Amino acid sequence: MPARQAQSLSTSITIAIAGNPNAGKTSLFNALTGLRQKIANYPGVTVEKKRGVWFLDDQSAVTVVDLPGLYSLNATSIDEQIARDTLVQSSDPDLIILAIDATNLLRNLYLATQVIELGRPTVVALTMFDLALRDGLEINVPLLSRELGVPVVPVVARRQIGIEALAGAVKKAAEDIHACVPRKRIDTPTTRKDQLLNRYQRIDSLLSGVLTRNKRESLSRTERIDALLTHRLFGPIILTAVVLFVFQIIFSWANLPMNLIDGGFSALSRFVRTTLPPGVFTDLLADGVIAGVGGVLVFLPQILLLFLFIAILEESGYMARAAFLMDRLMRSVGLDGKAFLPLVMSFACAVPAVMATRTIESTKDRITTIMIAPFMSCSARLPVYTLMIASCFANQKTFGFISTGALIILMMYLLGISTAVGVAWLLKHSILKAPSTLFVMELPVYRIPSVSNVFHTMLSRAGLFVKRASTVILAASIVLWALAAFPRTTEGSRSYKVANSYAGRAGRLLEPIIAPLGFDWRIGIGLISSFAARETIVSTLGVVYNVGEEDESQRSGSLVKAIMSAKRSDGSPMWTPLVGLSLMVFFVLACQCMSTLAVVRRETNSWRWPLFMVSYMLVLAYLGSLITFQGGRLLGFS
Repeated sequence: MPARQAQSLSTSITIAIAGNPNAGKTSLFNALTGLRQKIANYPGVTVEKKRGVWFLDDQSAVTVVDLPGLYSLNATSIDEQIARDTLVQSSDPDLIILAIDATNLLRNLYLATQVIELGRPTVVALTMFDLALRDGLEINVPLLSRELGVPVVPVVARRQIGIEALAGAVKKAAEDIHACVPRKRIDTPTTRKDQLLNRYQRIDSLLSGVLTRNKRESLSRTERIDALLTHRLFGPIILTAVVLFVFQIIFSWANLPMNLIDGGFSALSRFVRTTLPPGVFTDLLADGVIAGVGGVLVFLPQILLLFLFIAILEESGYMARAAFLMDRLMRSVGLDGKAFLPLVMSFACAVPAVMATRTIESTKDRITTIMIAPFMSCSARLPVYTLMIASCFANQKTFGFISTGALIILMMYLLGISTAVGVAWLLKHSILKAPSTLFVMELPVYRIPSVSNVFHTMLSRAGLFVKRASTVILAASIVLWALAAFPRTTEGSRSYKVANSYAGRAGRLLEPIIAPLGFDWRIGIGLISSFAARETIVSTLGVVYNVGEEDESQRSGSLVKAIMSAKRSDGSPMWTPLVGLSLMVFFVLACQCMSTLAVVRRETNSWRWPLFMVSYMLVLAYLGSLITFQGGRLLGFS
């Protein structure tokens, strides 16, 4: 629809999409609005209200709000309270779309009957209707509509089935709203708790005439698969193998496009130098902008592949099984099982993961989860790992066929997880001691991932990476180039000039502290800059090594080659496998991310917790790196 026409449409009516976690609310929201919100096949993804515009037809549009999932109006966690307050206490919404999972009517109708009793105009969207049919479920939709007293529309959001019928039901309800002006304010229900047993008895009676089950082949197939994938012994082994397979594919498939991107930026840098006259501006473009941003964007193929596999695992339903397997580990340290869901999200980024802890009812469990979330290796760490592996462990194989780099990355992920578990145990048995709560999680049926959802999830995540490279890292690269290039003098070699620049002075000031870790002043500059964003160390090293390169013909070349040829003052190699491993351990354990600290400050409403987080993680990072480097030297490694 043209933008000019869309602007003329009225969006005064607000519709809220409510429903249980994992009932298909966000998929429905995306189908209605065209937005691409995060979709995952486990509960706890939507932790804030999201808005979009739904064009019902060429003449009318409404505002749609995607609410966090909740199981009943008796809210306990923060995300459920957001949804409950919107439905019960707010003057908005004008109309409610209830997303009810057609494969699990019994559980979903508990909330549905509560919401319908509020008296607001309501339309039921019977989601995942195709899966219900596949499972042999026959639903008498007209009878269900009569029993509930509201319109019921079967939909398959991922395939846009039933969306027009849903629009028709909403338009009819919207016309009824306009006909009742002024609208009557909905009173808040009494605080009396529903009689759980009586309500389920009514739902059972309702379903006896509405629902018929003919067969259970599909469900049995899911159960047979789960017997293996969620097995106490084989489940964790399979999960580890899946993760290792993902890393192996990432390394093998990403090599060619990474080399092409690296070569492209190197050629662009040479073109700038040969086209523009020598001077500060040319140095800024070649050594600052191109070397800095290009050094990070070269890892985009790996980021795309990582998010591709994450999206496939989420869409297929296997990620929910991973949460089930890890719940045993969470409970062993006293954490709520819901803690695993934010921790899974941390593998992409800790910022939304910290926000996702709102699903946890216990305040102490929530803070414990926030404190350990940054240990999960987020996508920003992947360029650091890859750079170290390419520079220090290039083309090495284990057992003759497994990439050593894939195994090292798996070790880094496991190190982060095990450290998080240990820290959680300490916190739960000291300053954040609280009783454990029962975690009940529904395992959805396995399904073939939607190509469009996987594609858009991958692109949206990669888009954030590119946006970060073109904003935060670009700005940091320019600043770091200036700090490494000034004050400009005509005396001494380029390496001498960089060492005595503003950045070099800061790095040399830090060098005595980090030398026991195997790091020199150049790495010190990178560590300082990485607190803006972890992956900034890659662009920093790109800037520092290009600015300090003695041979003009070698400037603006591959960062990996520059690192491999770097020497210490005594002529020995600067970057050894032990140094690379030490730096990776430091990055696993340190909290170098201002965005994470800012969101922790917002979520905890205090500076105490973010300061505690960055302090204890920095101490752990230093000790872990120290043990790695010095212990390796004692064992004879270099």
